Amino acid sequence: MTNIALVVGATGITGSNLAETLIKKGWTTYGLSRNAGTGLSGLIPVSADLLNPDDLNASLQDLAPTHVFITSWMRNDTEAENIRVNSAMVRNLLNALAPRKSVQHVALVTGLKHYLGPFEAYAQAGTLPETPVREEHPRLDLENFYYAQEDEVYAAAARDDFSWSIHRPHSVIGKAVGNLMNMGTTLAVYASVCRETGKPFHFPGSSEQWNGLSDVTDARILAEHMIWASTTKAAQNEAFNVANGDVFRWKWLWKQIAGWFEIEPVGFDQMIHPLEQAMAGDAEIWKEIALKYNLKETRIDRLASPWHTDLDLGRPMEVMTDMSKSRKLGFTVYQDTRDSFFDLFEKLRTEQLIP
Repeated sequence: MTNIALVVGATGITGSNLAETLIKKGWTTYGLSRNAGTGLSGLIPVSADLLNPDDLNASLQDLAPTHVFITSWMRNDTEAENIRVNSAMVRNLLNALAPRKSVQHVALVTGLKHYLGPFEAYAQAGTLPETPVREEHPRLDLENFYYAQEDEVYAAAARDDFSWSIHRPHSVIGKAVGNLMNMGTTLAVYASVCRETGKPFHFPGSSEQWNGLSDVTDARILAEHMIWASTTKAAQNEAFNVANGDVFRWKWLWKQIAGWFEIEPVGFDQMIHPLEQAMAGDAEIWKEIALKYNLKETRIDRLASPWHTDLDLGRPMEVMTDMSKSRKLGFTVYQDTRDSFFDLFEKLRTEQLIP
């Protein structure tokens, strides 16, 4: 039987890497986004607004996917709005697909805010879990749009009789333009500005992050994990952490990143140096850099998301994930984290997104 994938959020870090992997594996792959163009060969674009049920119904009326991969979300000013908007996006999508009765599996990507709390109460004392975080950890007694998204998937699965999987990556490292949560590219842009201007390449985060253990999730690993869970019976109807499989300390990795860009690293100096402040005046500098090196993107906000990198690197605790659940069920794919960053930097340079 032919596998037909619908990747929701096909222009993002997770969705674009997933779509590319599915196509390589021979899946018929549709990519849904508000603006249909992705430039990925073999991807069938679908343009639709997830918050407009009529638009969704019209765009999806002739589509009968067997597997749905939800990688999209929308940031709002409050968590209450995050819940209202992001749960509606999932609900509208699954309602629009229900009449065809073609869906066999739905995979939803959330993240470690499942354990650390929403943006408004992120990693605050009194709510912090033991690490490594494990899937068995109960939901926090806090409003969280990840929980609302999960509940929409569970309700639709019970109604329409499909299986599901929930995927909780750590910081996702991969290439995308216009993404809201993009640590790898943010650090590449920051390092490029530091190299060009001579500004110090300060580690922006906390002592706990500098000295503690951490891990990240390569977008390619996440893609493989989602496909594995959606096609492995033992992995159905389960939530999973997903990370590269190694651990590191930022005090080591910061030097590695600085070395790649041929600049001097400045480590933790008893102060947090938020990237939002450090990069606040870099928009015009980036335009000049882009013109000088003939780069494809002159808008720094299309590449860098310092607010999100500050959230991750400013946490008052070390954070890493336990992947025993996936390993026991047969997922053994591994990725070296230094290579995740270096591969990304090389791709950004090759595609003329950084100098």
